[in-house]
Amino acid sequence: MTRERSPRRLRLRGRDALTAATLAAMSFTASGCVVVHGEREVLPGATRAEATKAVAAFTDAYNKADKAYDRSLDAPYVTGPLADIDGARLKAGHINSPSGNASHVPLKLTDVKITIPKKAGWPRWFVADARGNKGGDYRWLLVFTRADLGERWRVAYLTLVAPRDVPEFKKDEDGWAEAVPAESAGLAAAPAELSRAYVSYLKKGGDGFADGPNTSTLRAYRTNMARKPGLVRQYIDQPLTRGDYAPLALRTADGGALVFFTTHHYEKQTAAAGTSVPAPSKAVQALTTGDIHQSLTLESIANEVALDPAGKGKISMLGRVQGLTAAKGE
Repeated sequence: MTRERSPRRLRLRGRDALTAATLAAMSFTASGCVVVHGEREVLPGATRAEATKAVAAFTDAYNKADKAYDRSLDAPYVTGPLADIDGARLKAGHINSPSGNASHVPLKLTDVKITIPKKAGWPRWFVADARGNKGGDYRWLLVFTRADLGERWRVAYLTLVAPRDVPEFKKDEDGWAEAVPAESAGLAAAPAELSRAYVSYLKKGGDGFADGPNTSTLRAYRTNMARKPGLVRQYIDQPLTRGDYAPLALRTADGGALVFFTTHHYEKQTAAAGTSVPAPSKAVQALTTGDIHQSLTLESIANEVALDPAGKGKISMLGRVQGLTAAKGE
């Protein structure tokens, strides 16, 4: 399990594959001919009105899918890590409650702040920062992407961040933000390397990340849970950096970057001879293949957001949402 693998193998991948389509940014020559240079033009990823409409469309689809426990209702509005996490949640919900979600409470997003970066090429994307009526006193950060002018906007990343942790973004005189290239130098870690850096930290530790619930506390929890009477837990973490799982980063006002990225995780629980693995929840059982005898392997996807400082400071993990996507009993 050391090679990077995409969880898209769990389902068809082609639907959301990124294309090399070009934005029709048109300039007129003296002869009246139209010249298209979308792949080179640095342009806002969306209009503000378009972004506002996309947030409303996603929220409506998300609520319909949650109420019915029907993943097909919001599948056209999600991609990347959120599609994996949300799709598995809805699948388990439908198996356990085919008639729908009796506990459904509609998601309401208020105080929505939209940040749209200017960039060349695809994908185009923007960030919506909103107050949600779920998840406690956190801001909901949603990253909307699309790979072609004719595509629908889809949410790839959804994380929850404490209001005090949402940074100020660098913007030009027209209010457009700056997208940070994946290979950008001058940061504690290039956005393209952040998934690998975090996976390495979870395995070996180090001083690259600031202490917190998603770093030092998570490592301590794993150490404590690794061996219990009659049960051993093994953890394997993998980076996800390609296609729909590619990192996306915004320049912050202090010169750093807010980076959204993805990781892939396995937890294997193995019971000692004569004992059994603790009975999993109904949601886990719904996503489990095989019979659980001596072991249970849980597969999950996490989408994270981190503050990546300029220079050589420590990276701060601001938010992390991890969701079970599959399980296997043996």
